[in-house]
Amino acid sequence: MHLLRLTAVAAAVALVSAPLQAREITFGHVGGPDSLFTDSANHFAELANERLPDPYEVVTFGSSQLGNDSELLQKLRLGTVDFALPSTIMSSVADEFGLFELPYLIQDREHMKRVEEEIVWPTLAPLAEQNGYRIIAVWENGFRHITNNVRPIHSPEDLRGVKLRTPRGAWRVRMFEEYGAEPSPMALSEVFMALQTGVMDGQENPLAQIAGQRFQEVQDYLSLTGHVYTPAYLTAGRRFNNLPEEIQEILIEVAQETQGFVYEHAARLDEDLIDVIRQAGTDVNEVDTSVFIDASGSIYEAFANEVPGSQELIDKVLELGNDS
Repeated sequence: MHLLRLTAVAAAVALVSAPLQAREITFGHVGGPDSLFTDSANHFAELANERLPDPYEVVTFGSSQLGNDSELLQKLRLGTVDFALPSTIMSSVADEFGLFELPYLIQDREHMKRVEEEIVWPTLAPLAEQNGYRIIAVWENGFRHITNNVRPIHSPEDLRGVKLRTPRGAWRVRMFEEYGAEPSPMALSEVFMALQTGVMDGQENPLAQIAGQRFQEVQDYLSLTGHVYTPAYLTAGRRFNNLPEEIQEILIEVAQETQGFVYEHAARLDEDLIDVIRQAGTDVNEVDTSVFIDASGSIYEAFANEVPGSQELIDKVLELGNDS
């Protein structure tokens, strides 16, 4: 009896003195080691972990370690991942997100801040929530440019016959079809090999993704088209609401604070990475964007006709751009 009592006391002492079991807040994304996504996610995790009490800790997993964008959205819904950083693929959640696949709609980051305040939060974020996703901050993927191994791209005519990888956004595919390319959606993790083997001639991405994925090693030409600006959305799923309210508040606060870092860092990368890509042997050319803008009217018309209420959204974005 005495031995049993001692054993019980020892077990109780061990239980009290044992450290709390860690609760990892998992954050998966598709960005490579040197990408804007990785830098953004790691900055967020560092700030969050300074403020989160034990046993909570944000742990990031880049390079599609937890899945591609489609798989990460599914895992958010299932509750097996806490955070993801989707971009173009959000148009598969709600058609209205396709607004950010329209060419030359967003002028600059100041314009995007106004669009975030007056369109993303009041209109798009609730649509995401209706489908099981909670956007807690708007970050950046960036201004997109075209790389390929066929020819420099100066006009839509130069895209004719170019096998071009795109993300899984229906309106991006239709835009490049209208320009004359042969677009094919593909997970980012598969693109390097597709370019290296010639399955794809080219792809389009922000400079930070191009350099982060080392596409300059397998691409001859970079054309600075800046054809689309894509936000990235720090998005939570099923498990977020199960976190204590104080933990949710810390994560939301840090996520929104991180936007300033993201925009500043992205602007710096836009300047620095052209030289990195050029030094790898990739030819870089400027583009007269007016010829692309002139070829884009049918895309706007189709989007307005097929997505209810989208003409009002387009008009509002253009109006906000006039405030620049």
